[in-house]
Amino acid sequence: MRALLARWQLPALIEHHDPSGVKALYSAVNAFVSVAVMALIAHYSNEPFLFPSLGPTAFLLFYTPMTAPASPRNTVCGHLIGVLAGYLALAATGLLHTGPNLDDIGWSRVAAAAIALGATCGLMPLLGVAHPPAGATTLIVALGLLRTPRQLSVVMLAVLVLVLQGVLVNRLAGIRYPLWRPAVEGGPTMGSGRPVSGRGQR
Repeated sequence: MRALLARWQLPALIEHHDPSGVKALYSAVNAFVSVAVMALIAHYSNEPFLFPSLGPTAFLLFYTPMTAPASPRNTVCGHLIGVLAGYLALAATGLLHTGPNLDDIGWSRVAAAAIALGATCGLMPLLGVAHPPAGATTLIVALGLLRTPRQLSVVMLAVLVLVLQGVLVNRLAGIRYPLWRPAVEGGPTMGSGRPVSGRGQR
């Protein structure tokens, strides 16, 4: 049974089939399933479990799982920085209790967006937890689309759920996806080198 399952894991499929096609199908199917799960949770909980920056996060988790930005540490910490930077930017500009108005962006909103994105893009590399989709998360907050402490808690919970999906799916697929820290800083994409199924995870 173990040998049969191994034949259907991602490294074996890449070895015997077109790698680009296998990787494209793998990322497409798992992105579809993961975001569908988040949408179902949002539907039944009436909470904002589905928001735009989860899309690029899902792409990283399933297409480049062995790169540092796709690791659980970078994903969780990056989004957390984005959420906190956005919230503090709202507080600094007096917009904590102001709803979004994308048709008429005032100067306070301009300042909030600039502060949030600047802080996020500065803090992630400074702390070694770069995760590009967090730049979208901080703008979602700074623009007032999601801004209350309850909503921001749900945002982080959604990120954790997506990361858990990434760990489960990638590991079942035979990818040695890290449990927290990136296995290889700036490592290869799935199927393009030893770290996909090798050792070295923490």
